[in-house]
Amino acid sequence: MTRPQQNDQRKGTNLLDMLPAEAEAELRAFAIEAGEKPFRAAQVVQHLWHAPREDFSAMHELPKSFRELLAAKFEIPRLTLEARQLSTDGTEKFLFRLFDGEHIETVAIPEGSRLTLCISSQGGCALQCSFCATGTMGFSRNLRMFEIAGQVREVTLLTGRQPTNIVFMGMGEPLMNWKAVDPTLTVLNDAKGFGIGARHITVSTVGILPGIVALGERKEQFRLAISIHAPSDALRRTLMPINAKYPLAQVIEAARVFDRRVTFEYVMLSGVNDRPEHASQLVELARRCKAFVNLIPLHAGGAGNFNATSPQAIAAFARVIRAKGVEVAIRKSRGKDIAAACGQLRVERQRGRTPVGSDQHGDVQVA
Repeated sequence: MTRPQQNDQRKGTNLLDMLPAEAEAELRAFAIEAGEKPFRAAQVVQHLWHAPREDFSAMHELPKSFRELLAAKFEIPRLTLEARQLSTDGTEKFLFRLFDGEHIETVAIPEGSRLTLCISSQGGCALQCSFCATGTMGFSRNLRMFEIAGQVREVTLLTGRQPTNIVFMGMGEPLMNWKAVDPTLTVLNDAKGFGIGARHITVSTVGILPGIVALGERKEQFRLAISIHAPSDALRRTLMPINAKYPLAQVIEAARVFDRRVTFEYVMLSGVNDRPEHASQLVELARRCKAFVNLIPLHAGGAGNFNATSPQAIAAFARVIRAKGVEVAIRKSRGKDIAAACGQLRVERQRGRTPVGSDQHGDVQVA
């Protein structure tokens, strides 16, 4: 069901744009002032993230009079569901419209008892990686904390299932929106937020060095995934323009210093980066920072004139890596029948934006 578009002319305080502790403190003070018991604040906070409710009226354990006071003072903004697609393999894709008409995508991937949510951190992307559909649409703006965490909240409300794993692998480069991603990580991990274990939360980056440092400085054991996609500077620069600013040697050193579990993401492009010598070069990079290698079949609908490496060639590539003592896996393609490649569904709704380079947009932030 599609809900009315949310207007940003908000009349109240946005509780979803606060950390759980901040929201509870604000609500506690409000409850006391309204003559209510202070524990009412914790009841409201529970329904912001961990056990979300659509609005205050659905928080039935609260007195009706207090619910009405809350609605007059605070807001719990929703993301507007624009489209929802279900794949034959169970993967679901959600297209959400934000208050300003911007569109973002979220993908839910079930696997047994696990539900992994792939969330977006920006509207579009400024990096223009040549094989990525999101890169063709250009960059609109950074998402705010409540818009990033709100994707998890909305999917929980829509599916009735709480995600067990979160990956920042949707639209955008999360470490170029650290101002919002940093507090979002707290909301995702905090027991009074979504309560998801830090080791079940992965931040994927093309290698934004200040962001890797900032993530590593957090005490929680969040996972880091680096989009490598080519094992040499010369080749990587042709696929990922950001390599000119952050060369491979610097990215690998940052991953080594990160000193936690690091995964290399490597999309397989036929005749481009899938030869045996590429596998050997990738092994050398992985050894330097003890990285796990995740080989990704090119998803139909990606950008550029690339062809997917055959399953047989991917398996052979993986054997070379494994034989040299580096852990490797081949990612299973999901959602092929619902345009699940990152950005495809949004591209269908928002065409014509001129791509913006990463150094040309003032709203792009690094830590």
